[in-house]
Amino acid sequence: MKFTVEIPGADSVVVEAREGWTVMEAIRDAGLPITAQCGGGCSCATCHVHFDVDSFAKLPPISEEEQDLLESSDYYDPGHSRLSCQIICDDGLDGLIVQLQPDSI
Repeated sequence: MKFTVEIPGADSVVVEAREGWTVMEAIRDAGLPITAQCGGGCSCATCHVHFDVDSFAKLPPISEEEQDLLESSDYYDPGHSRLSCQIICDDGLDGLIVQLQPDSI
């Protein structure tokens, strides 16, 4: 699958992701600036991203743990915010548009 990563103040980048990887792993593997301090353990929210409306509608339901972490972010937006470590790449998510947030760079 492929998805687009929008980086504030920089050009967008198309990332090719391996099936089964998380969006966070694909972003990190592409060499893009994402903090992801906990390495994908859903414990820090430093991989917080926004998805465009169409992409957000394709995502699996959010867990209570992820929701709690996101609500602590200054950039939390309930209709766009997710932790990229919680989104598993598969062909059904091809074409996502992901925007890195200041608290994840």
